[in-house]
Amino acid sequence: MRKVLIVGAGQSGLQLALTLQAEQYDVTLVSAQTPEQIRSGRVLSTQSMYYETLEIERRHGLGLWDDTAPRLTGLRVSVASPEGERVVDWMAPLKDYALSIDQRVKMPAWLELFTERGGKVDYRALTVSELDELAGDHDLVVVAAGKGELGSLFERDAQRSPYTEPQRALSVAYVRGTKPATDLDDSAAARFNALAGIGEVISYPGRTLDGDCEIVLVEGVPGGPFDAFGDRPEPQQQWERMLGLLREHCPWEHERFADAELTDDGATLAGAVTPTVSKPIGQLPSGRLVLGMGDSVVLNDPVTGQGSNAACQSAQVYLESILERGGGEFDWDWMQRTFDRYWDFAQHVTSWANAALQPPPPHVLTIFGAATQLPAVGERFADGFAHPDDMTSWFLDPGAAEAFIAECSAA
Repeated sequence: MRKVLIVGAGQSGLQLALTLQAEQYDVTLVSAQTPEQIRSGRVLSTQSMYYETLEIERRHGLGLWDDTAPRLTGLRVSVASPEGERVVDWMAPLKDYALSIDQRVKMPAWLELFTERGGKVDYRALTVSELDELAGDHDLVVVAAGKGELGSLFERDAQRSPYTEPQRALSVAYVRGTKPATDLDDSAAARFNALAGIGEVISYPGRTLDGDCEIVLVEGVPGGPFDAFGDRPEPQQQWERMLGLLREHCPWEHERFADAELTDDGATLAGAVTPTVSKPIGQLPSGRLVLGMGDSVVLNDPVTGQGSNAACQSAQVYLESILERGGGEFDWDWMQRTFDRYWDFAQHVTSWANAALQPPPPHVLTIFGAATQLPAVGERFADGFAHPDDMTSWFLDPGAAEAFIAECSAA
């Protein structure tokens, strides 16, 4: 039986551990937190998973919330001018529903499922030297923990990483008590608001520790009014500050959230992400090799909502590559080929997310404007969240966008 060590118990690490376990691999998982610590802590992320990745989870018996979580069935897009006027506003249905499960719910449940099935979990934060000691007892080591000392194992890929610092200040809150502001409001829709020169306000329904909620993400251009959480305020103070910013800069969303309250004492998160693609193979002091996965090697800003989807795809690609390897050595060439297979998907996520952090070019504004009159344009944009490769084929290409709009107009 082949022995695999996986460091990191997020979406990609846990998914790979559970799926390899089901294939009779001897898997040891390293998690920095116990299920109890995760459940009682602060929220870890925003996350939304679309039908392609939800189907991957279902195939492996990991879609545990299909019957209980609120379904996200549409997308509403608004664009505000530099003067703060809402100049674009439209809604499009998704082809199939999406789900957002609080990672304080999902990761503990998966950890407990892994141990119930006989999996071994080592609860600690590893140093590089400690990882080196463990690596000698395993055929393959996969690192899916991008933070801390282990992140230094993977060299930044400058050719694929255009940014050297965060492009947005991030503020997240999980709330309930949202009220419709207009007759058009749909509680099952995700909402994307682009505010010229300021940032974005994104929200969607989700499932948290004790029931349904709405997840709110405020993305602020550095130095702008939404860049207001560097002091890492306590949850209630952070939510009140977010409400004040919405009142001033996104009043149509403030109407919805004015009476909303935090779901629990850990329901906020503030921080920033430097979008980075890293080289996927790390070398330990002993010379042993480790393979990076998920955010440890491809980290994007959450503006396009692709983090959990990308992590799921990463784990699936790595699973297939490991199974295909059989009894062969997990050498440098195999590791690089495995990552390259994942990059075939991830490059589209990265290109789209990096482009979304820049002021929208004229053709993107034309797309958003056209969607108010041509439903097929909005529907293709909405479905792009499940198919990032389609976003790069038309949404980021002025010529292809113009041709598609003309096609829809003619039809």
